[in-house]
Amino acid sequence: MSTAAPSITLSEWETLNPETCSELAGRFLDVSPVTRLLVERLAEGNLLGLTELRRGIRIKANSHVGRIRIGDLNVTILPKLKGTSLLRLVRYAYGFRNLNLISDSTHLFDNCGFEDLLVMQLNAEVQELISRGLLRAYIGASERLSSPRGRLDMTRIALDGGTVTASLPCLHHPRIEDTLLNQVLMAGLQLAASLACIVELRRESRRLASMLEIQVTAIRINGVVLDRAFKQMNRLTTAYSPALSIIRLLVEAQSVFLEGQTVTTTLPGFLFNMNSFFQALVSRFLRENLKGYTVCDEHALKGMMRYNPKFNPQCRRSPTPRPDYVVTQKGILQSILDAKYRDLWEKPLPREMLYQLVVYAISNRQSPRSCILYPTTNSFAKEERIDISDPLFGKHMGQVCLRPILLTQLETLVTGKSFQAQNDRETYAMKLAFGESS
Repeated sequence: MSTAAPSITLSEWETLNPETCSELAGRFLDVSPVTRLLVERLAEGNLLGLTELRRGIRIKANSHVGRIRIGDLNVTILPKLKGTSLLRLVRYAYGFRNLNLISDSTHLFDNCGFEDLLVMQLNAEVQELISRGLLRAYIGASERLSSPRGRLDMTRIALDGGTVTASLPCLHHPRIEDTLLNQVLMAGLQLAASLACIVELRRESRRLASMLEIQVTAIRINGVVLDRAFKQMNRLTTAYSPALSIIRLLVEAQSVFLEGQTVTTTLPGFLFNMNSFFQALVSRFLRENLKGYTVCDEHALKGMMRYNPKFNPQCRRSPTPRPDYVVTQKGILQSILDAKYRDLWEKPLPREMLYQLVVYAISNRQSPRSCILYPTTNSFAKEERIDISDPLFGKHMGQVCLRPILLTQLETLVTGKSFQAQNDRETYAMKLAFGESS
């Protein structure tokens, strides 16, 4: 008799092995090529690490959260920040509306995954769109009508050769709901229903999709279709923007993108990169609250590194470092910031991150300093600084700062509506960008 597939639950950045998890003891991955390829892709993309040991399997989570099936093993990775707090920060980071959810006052928030939060918000966004009235557009149509409208299709009439019928071929433009944006909405709801783990969410997504399928054509959703939909956005379709953003997050979280390759691997599940969420969160907070400064996302440090033209036989492009944020004032560089979703108060700073920050610091000769912003829930976390010195003469060359962002404090700041809350946000933004005075 076969045993049921085990379900393993862990938190982001947590590691489970046969000694700490009895479900992993004595269990090994199947040898099918599909499973082996999936494990390799997860490791190469730094999404999830699975290692077969002598006594069983070791699972190492990184910054990705969600649910995935690997062979006969179901793995669930939960974010540390749970429930309402995470949803408020997600809404702020991506500009989602503060809509009432079906589970705002129920137990569903307690242990739901990140994908469930996105599905909750998507259902609420679509319900709001339906209640206001879906977008309609004039779509060209060519058909035979017993009551002619538009203009007659003379070419079709000529091809009929004088055949007498009770209808005439017409070219007209009816105003209908079968638009690309509504097609993407319906496909996104169907995708959400397949991803949600909470029964109530799946039922709600299917109900909303069934309300659309009467008038809307079903399509297969992918990145190309989403790009077309976003190009059609204008001031009349602004209300669709949050829903389309959520659908893009759901679609992208089903694929593994490997650097230097155009081919993606489709995942049997959902894994969302919390680094993307954290970068969007910090970016919006700094842009809105750093008064008198300009924040540029992923600004290229051009000219910092160049291939010597005499020693570049393969004519390769010079590497261009791109920190997450560059803060300028009147065109003058003031601060270089990087954001990483890794609690550096609880975990050590990886050397590859340190080397990257050192490069950023020495690129600014006027103020040779760079900073990494990281999330934490530990209220005792304080800023740390690493001095960079010449190894021969000990001359000071720069400084790397490790600056914590207390997520609970940030949640309070972004949800505050008072004048004092605005002042507190501006003060905190200055602290994140430039640190405390020495």
